[in-house]
Amino acid sequence: MSAPTLTRRPGLARLRTKGAPLYVAGLVFVGVIVPAALLAPWIAPYEPNTGVLGDALAPPSADHLLGVDAAGRDTFSRVVIGARTSLLGPLAVVLFSTLLGAAVGVAAGWRGGLLDSLLSRGSELTLAFPGLLLAILIVSVYGEGLMAPVVALAIAYFPYVSRLTRSLVLAERERPYIAAYQVQGHSGAQICLRHVIPNIAPVVLAQSTVNFGYALIDLAGLSFLGLGVPALTPDWGRMVFDGKSAIQSGYPLSAIVPCVVIVLTVVAFNVVGERWADRGAGRQR
Repeated sequence: MSAPTLTRRPGLARLRTKGAPLYVAGLVFVGVIVPAALLAPWIAPYEPNTGVLGDALAPPSADHLLGVDAAGRDTFSRVVIGARTSLLGPLAVVLFSTLLGAAVGVAAGWRGGLLDSLLSRGSELTLAFPGLLLAILIVSVYGEGLMAPVVALAIAYFPYVSRLTRSLVLAERERPYIAAYQVQGHSGAQICLRHVIPNIAPVVLAQSTVNFGYALIDLAGLSFLGLGVPALTPDWGRMVFDGKSAIQSGYPLSAIVPCVVIVLTVVAFNVVGERWADRGAGRQR
């Protein structure tokens, strides 16, 4: 039995080709945006929350590469500094959801029986609650900040990881090497930890990379609604919210720039994740 693969959109089928330009471009973008977020304090030329009202809505120039927002703050600096918060939140969502989902999926797929039924039904029940709605509910109770949306989205995302992990483990259990190790006297825990989990890890990590992009969109949407990070915290979603008033005045750049960065980041992580999923599934075959 072959291991299941992630569902791919037809438009990305060409990523199977080695050296696909779209994959290379996505990998390069990820390789730029992540170091930029890590080195943001040294890259940003201005303080992100310090503005000069006399420069408000100024167009791009040598001093301000991406222009200035309505509060006189440098857009480029806010985009670079905002990358830290905008990427840290999805990373936390992916880490929590992957660890929890993988643990549940491995336990359900390997043990089977009643435990499989209970864990699978519990994951399906969690899917009944939309992630954004759950995040809005938790934020309304605990107030604005990054932790509440991260926890809510991690709970909403883990069933997708657990279902994928379970299906991979079920397929892996049918392979001949499992029976061979069992005949040699290896325990189920040893086989699972030393062989099954390392074999399925590439596909699970690839799915988590795809989830990263979706988590980024969700968290940016919450920030746009004022339910994410505090108002003065540089964040791409918050920048879109702050720039909407400038759009009405005919100066859309301060809102368009973070929108473009969000789209490019999500596409890049999705392209890279789907390519890694193809590779991981190919190795399992």
